[in-house]
Amino acid sequence: MAKATDSKRPLAVIAAGGTGGHMFPAQALAEELLARGWRVVLSTDARGARYAGGFPEAVERRVVSSATFARGGALAKLAAPFRIVGGVIKAVFSMLSDRPAVVAGFGGYPSIPALGAAMLLRIPRLIHEQNGVLGRVNEVFAKRVNAVACGTWPTELPAGIAGHHTGNPVRGAVFERAGAPYIAPGPYPMSLVVIGGSQGARILSDVVPAALASLPADLRRHLRVSQQARPEDVERVTAAYEAADIPAEVGPFFDDIPARFAEAQLVIARSGASTVADLTVIGRPSVLVPYAAAIRGEQAANARALVEAEAAVLMPERMFTPEALAEQVQAILTHPDGATRMAVAAMKLGIPDAASRLADLAERLAGPPKA
Repeated sequence: MAKATDSKRPLAVIAAGGTGGHMFPAQALAEELLARGWRVVLSTDARGARYAGGFPEAVERRVVSSATFARGGALAKLAAPFRIVGGVIKAVFSMLSDRPAVVAGFGGYPSIPALGAAMLLRIPRLIHEQNGVLGRVNEVFAKRVNAVACGTWPTELPAGIAGHHTGNPVRGAVFERAGAPYIAPGPYPMSLVVIGGSQGARILSDVVPAALASLPADLRRHLRVSQQARPEDVERVTAAYEAADIPAEVGPFFDDIPARFAEAQLVIARSGASTVADLTVIGRPSVLVPYAAAIRGEQAANARALVEAEAAVLMPERMFTPEALAEQVQAILTHPDGATRMAVAAMKLGIPDAASRLADLAERLAGPPKA
């Protein structure tokens, strides 16, 4: 009986790669569609499946083969197209046996098989671009889908493509803290959160502890720091804070970032799309350090709206020194009215209902439920 009932519910296939930037908004859409009575399948590769622990148990995982041309040796690059074709073929047979009403891709090479199969089977499909610049895979599919949803606005799109500004969906844990009251900095314990992606955390480990250690003693003694660092850097970063007598929790990953943001007086971070979305939904002042090695400059594009709204300070890597950062941190934490204005400005940019907007778009493409 349950299977018969399930077969009447529309199916959405969500295709995403194995990074938080792709997985977090994909998870948010999955949560929203499940709440609306949909069935949801996550289509990803073996690596992506390892990062899918946050998805609700009701979401079925389908692992398909995919590959990137950007990593590996010559043999791996030669094998990439064959792995991708194999993944597309597997996805086609899967969709023939259980046809989706819509397929949503969130970027990354693991999204290719599901989007490719949807093209071949003429299934309604959309892509969601989290950054202000299209990623490689989304750039390929932008003219081959029925809609392009944009998390950052404006997003640079190919000529003739009109984007739908949905915003970047945030996880339920972030949504629950939307607009959390901001406690302005003052002569009491102040929380600083420092996060960067696995590729981009090294410079934060090099610069932030030294910057905070150089602050005046009457400011430094109130600081409480949570800092994400690479595993190989945890020990030295911890030691740097201990030497400066600054209480700090340092680790390679925090699974409670929304709670830490809600408690923070200031966030120092890379400007990844998910981080920017979380900052705007919760509403917190930030110092943003775009990842300089990002090929398309997407992190600088992500930060643009926050900087223009005076909700964030932009510090390109070439200017990100302990001395320069200390100056910015001191300016924010010693001016509570200014810090509060930054928090309010950030919150005004937030789109807490981005998951709902994206689900609305998916339902419009899918059309009315079949009887």
